[in-house]
Parts: sequence; structure tokens; C-alpha cells
Amino acid sequence: MTSRAGKSPNAFRTISEVSDFMSVPQHVLRFWESKFTQICPMKRGGGRRYYRPEDIEIIEAIRNLLHEDGYTIKGAQKYLKEHGVKNVLKDMNAEDAKPSSRTENEYESQILNITQKSHQAVNDDADVIASLKILRSRLEKVRANLNNR
Repeated sequence: MTSRAGKSPNAFRTISEVSDFMSVPQHVLRFWESKFTQICPMKRGGGRRYYRPEDIEIIEAIRNLLHEDGYTIKGAQKYLKEHGVKNVLKDMNAEDAKPSSRTENEYESQILNITQKSHQAVNDDADVIASLKILRSRLEKVRANLNNR
């Protein structure tokens, strides 16, 4: 985080400063605080939050998991629990240090993978519809038999 108004890089930040830096609304930061126990800003009188540099790194990792990697809240919680915050931060810093490794081919393969999953979902839906039609015809036969009694 760049120094703002002459603040040291190790200075505590207010929720509005973190919100501006992360491009995340303040209410989302408060929500994440309730969902991720790893975020624990210092609270002063009146409930004002002050975020340490470590808190900001954790928030950035969570934002990356949710917004860039596509995790759900539960998925991100599980990922952080399984891998540990320190390892996630270490991996995030290692990725920042290396040049962008994503190539067009990787993006194309991701798009192809998503497309294949979509086709599979359509096929699964068709199978479900066929099964439901069979079930409906069986139920109609049972109803007819019951009415003929």
C-alpha cells in the first residue's frame, strides 16, 4: 500500500483508506470481517477500525480468492483453513514477484473448459428431463390402474 498523506508503510489504516485502496466498499470489509476470523482490525473508542499492514495483506488475499480466483465465501474459508494464511500470503507474494504467466492459450483453454462444462450441464438436464418423462408416464399408468378399480 502506498504511503498516503505522509503515513509510514507500517502505519495503521482506517476502513475508508483500506476500502479505497482495495476498491471494495466498507460494508463488504465489515462483512468479510464477520466471515473470516483472520481479519481482526484494532477497534478504538466508538468502534472505529484500524487495520494493521498484516490485516490489509489478508484482506487482499481474500479479495483475490473471491474476485479473481472465483471462490465462494465458504470455499475461501476452507482454502484458508487448509492452506493456512501464511502460505496463502507467501504464494500471493510469490505470484506478484514473477511476471504475468498467463498466456492467451491458458485463457482459451479456460474458456473451452467452461464451455464443455456448460454442454455437460445441458446434457445432464436432458437426462433429467428424459427421466422425469419416464416417471410421469409410469405415474399416469398407476393413476389409470387406481381409477379402474
